[in-house]
Amino acid sequence: MSKGSTRRRRKHARALRKEPTPGEQRLWFHLRNRSFHGAKFRRQYPIGPYIADFCCWEKKLIIEVDGDSHAGKEDQDRERQDWITSRGYRVIRFRESEVAGDLQAVLASIWCALEE
Repeated sequence: MSKGSTRRRRKHARALRKEPTPGEQRLWFHLRNRSFHGAKFRRQYPIGPYIADFCCWEKKLIIEVDGDSHAGKEDQDRERQDWITSRGYRVIRFRESEVAGDLQAVLASIWCALEE
């Protein structure tokens, strides 16, 4: 990876942090500042050529919140997830509608993943 591409990815991650989706914003409220069971999460975290919505580096856990922009991009998402898991991370995905409709179930799933 070149320094230029790393710089661009970081700049893109910063821009994504400034404009979160409603689901990302809602979930971040519960994950930030080690407030979720003491786990340290980072949002819009660059990992190799990708940017993860949320990353708990200590537990090697990635959380993705998929909105409408993911429709029709299943192959790209699968390729991305395969690359990330090949680096030792676990990935859990939620639909934007799940975060909006049943946040407690989403948080329970995240808690279970942290405990694994």
